[in-house]
Amino acid sequence: MRSKSIQMKSIINTIAFVFFLFLFFSGTAMAQEIIKENAVDTIKKAPSAKKQKIDGIIAKVGDYIILDSDIDKSYLEISSQGGSIKDITRCQILGKIMEDKLYAHQAVIDSVKVTDSEVKSMMDERLSYMVEQIGSMDKVVKYYKKNTEEDFRSYFFDVLKEQKLTSEMQKKIIDEVDITPEEVRDFFKKIPTADLPVFGAEMEVAQIVVTPKVSEAEKQKVIDKLNEFKKEVQAGESSFATKAVLYSQDPGSRATGGFYKMTKKTPFVKEFKEVAFSLQEGEISEPFETDFGYHIIYVEKIKGQEVELRHILLIPSVTPEDLKEAKEKITLIKKRIEDKEITFDKAAKTMSDEKETRANGGALINPKTQDTRFELTKMDPTLYSRVSNLKEGEITSPIMDDDQSGKKKYKIITVTNRINEHTADYAKDYIKIKDLALKEKQIKAIGKWFDDKIKDTYIRVNGEYRDCTFTNNWLKK
Repeated sequence: MRSKSIQMKSIINTIAFVFFLFLFFSGTAMAQEIIKENAVDTIKKAPSAKKQKIDGIIAKVGDYIILDSDIDKSYLEISSQGGSIKDITRCQILGKIMEDKLYAHQAVIDSVKVTDSEVKSMMDERLSYMVEQIGSMDKVVKYYKKNTEEDFRSYFFDVLKEQKLTSEMQKKIIDEVDITPEEVRDFFKKIPTADLPVFGAEMEVAQIVVTPKVSEAEKQKVIDKLNEFKKEVQAGESSFATKAVLYSQDPGSRATGGFYKMTKKTPFVKEFKEVAFSLQEGEISEPFETDFGYHIIYVEKIKGQEVELRHILLIPSVTPEDLKEAKEKITLIKKRIEDKEITFDKAAKTMSDEKETRANGGALINPKTQDTRFELTKMDPTLYSRVSNLKEGEITSPIMDDDQSGKKKYKIITVTNRINEHTADYAKDYIKIKDLALKEKQIKAIGKWFDDKIKDTYIRVNGEYRDCTFTNNWLKK
């Protein structure tokens, strides 16, 4: 492994640190409350003779107050997420909190749109998760040291709204930054040859998937069962939510009685959305099919463009005979490829049942980079265990797997390309180099944005925190 120069280290470390802060501290706004100006006045008037902080006001950014306890809460937030706080100073955390406050403050000035319905939807989703993790709403309220659920919801709404304003303002700044191929080339040329980064070993993989064909008899069993549920609910013999809890095979909504809240922009499959928005309040759909299985939907409320609904998902059973037939089919496909009758690429395009990869000859896309390359050290462990020992062009034996909806399927996987550890090459590694160049440009744009907005915003830092060395010029020196 070649040593890097101070210049290259500075570029990569800066990129890594800034984006680490964006990601890691995004949740810390949950620990910070917006305190009105009259609260500040009250604290200002406290008798100085007592020499006692009233929750220690340490800074103000625009209309936002930051308390000493906000830093303590941020430390707790980091620890609760499994992060290490050993090398994070109070000054660094204060700097990040002030950044969030400035983002939120400027978002309001710029009229960045964050609707109450968006925030409420976020809150309902977060609360469902929190209740599931902690056990009950009462425990959630107690955990956040609020007196009533109403107090907690009011507090949480303000926290999430500020968090949403912050993220939308960040996104607005970054989205306006673009980079040209010429800028990428200039970025790469500025790195001394001896100091070019070394990229780890990678591979490109492709797969062919065969999904067992479900018999018409099994499909009809599921349809009949859903019609039975619908009849019982309409007759008042059971509630839809109870049926969903007991029988739905959707793990994402079963615990909440099949509940979902959605608009036409919510990323649900087309068939599900079409049925959901065709129903009236109180209406239950006929059974219908999606890639996940068969559903019925019950619409509870329609609020403008938003629908609150419950659904039940049932997945038809696959018989041993169906599985055997699918395995025989994919085994035959593998043999035909190995006998050179057909290429893997063509077999995937004409015989794979997986829509997402079929058009690209079965090529898998790395979800982290949106590229076809997978770095071995960062590859999904399951996928790595299946392909790590394959030679280029070699094919795995048929593998039985479950998809995200629990349906069984067979697949074969091949390695289409292996890339050994190597020094960055402009042509071969253009996407990675472009990503580094773009992030550096985004960091510069964010830095300039802070310089400009800090000049125009009322900012105050109190007490010992005035001795901090901040990344941004919060002290306006």
